[in-house]
Amino acid sequence: MKELFVDAVIDNLDMVMDFVNSELETYDCSMKVQTQIDIAIEEIFVNISSYAYKPEVGPVTIRVAVDNEVIIEFEDKGTPYNPIEKIDPDITKSIEEREIGGLGIFMVKKIMDSVEYKNVDNKNILIIRKGIE
Repeated sequence: MKELFVDAVIDNLDMVMDFVNSELETYDCSMKVQTQIDIAIEEIFVNISSYAYKPEVGPVTIRVAVDNEVIIEFEDKGTPYNPIEKIDPDITKSIEEREIGGLGIFMVKKIMDSVEYKNVDNKNILIIRKGIE
């Protein structure tokens, strides 16, 4: 797996996207899959940047491997949080009736093949996978 180490700040989102996309371009990844992965990366990295260390800033490691599938890991040492446990929003309700939050990770769970969370040695590790079409 290739690794990128950055501070968890939104200003580093472009660097994270470029890092992952440069790996995807090496393999014949369809634009549809690449777009879905980009949406997931943005959602996850922005959430880590916004909530993991607040009010401080801390590190995040992004790992990517590509074979028959794309595997991307996000690792931070921020506040333990498992986004998979968040109850999916009821998208049948109107916007006014819905609770705030949760739509982004819901979208990630829908567009990725799998989303896995674990906390190891006080580190949040979120792993997303997507098959290459």
